Amino acid sequence: MKTSNLGTALVTGASSGIGFAAAKALQDAGYRVFGTSRRTGAAMPAGVTALTCDVTDNASVAKAVENVLATTGRIDLLVNNAGVGLFGGAEESSVVQAQSLFDVNVFGVIRMTNAVLPDMRSQRKGKIINLSSAHGFIPAPYFALYAATKHAIEGYSQSLDHEVRTLGIRVALVEPAYTRTSFDENLIEPDHLLDSYDAARVRMAAVVSEEIKKGATPEIVAATILKAATDPDPKLRYPAGKLASRVSVLRRFVPAAAFDKSLRKMLRLPV
Repeated sequence: MKTSNLGTALVTGASSGIGFAAAKALQDAGYRVFGTSRRTGAAMPAGVTALTCDVTDNASVAKAVENVLATTGRIDLLVNNAGVGLFGGAEESSVVQAQSLFDVNVFGVIRMTNAVLPDMRSQRKGKIINLSSAHGFIPAPYFALYAATKHAIEGYSQSLDHEVRTLGIRVALVEPAYTRTSFDENLIEPDHLLDSYDAARVRMAAVVSEEIKKGATPEIVAATILKAATDPDPKLRYPAGKLASRVSVLRRFVPAAAFDKSLRKMLRLPV
């Protein structure tokens, strides 16, 4: 239920999964929400204004932000959720494919952030939430390039938060683990598969599918995004869901060798 007017929120990748749930949660909480999708006419939660936006295109990003500002005059919250996954051995992807992945998951975040920061700076107020992942702070076999994009987002967000904090703007990371979405069904396949990785890749695909089925719901991640957006005592990182919270603690306190062994056991890789 909407309780107050919390300002204007812009959520990328809001037509499905975590983005859809986040747009709905923010709308229900009292934000006026604009949600983006690459597809014109994509379904959005009730009350959310749909915008067409390709985060890999500078002009498309600029137009989406201009449309929001023309309507409401301000952007108080940006949720950088749009992203894609790539599953396979790191060696199985060309540099061109890796660049394409980074263009969405990293440079897309940078494009959106650069587009909203001038308005946030002028009003000396704003919050930017970047969707990272547990793969942003732990190893991710057969998701090496995807994990690299999330590690990049972690470093970018931590540094940016220090730069803009004195301007009234804060940056936060939301870090889900496996989430019950169609993520595994939409994974990009490497552009040159190698026989050497076939058996391990098949085993890992089964693990990922199983973990997603029992993972956190998009609504749990959305609730974490809402908490990060409205927290009166802002933090840098917000793990989303029980598994993400547990892994975050273990990564900090368990010795590296023990963590490495536990990770390989969980992923059914030879210890």
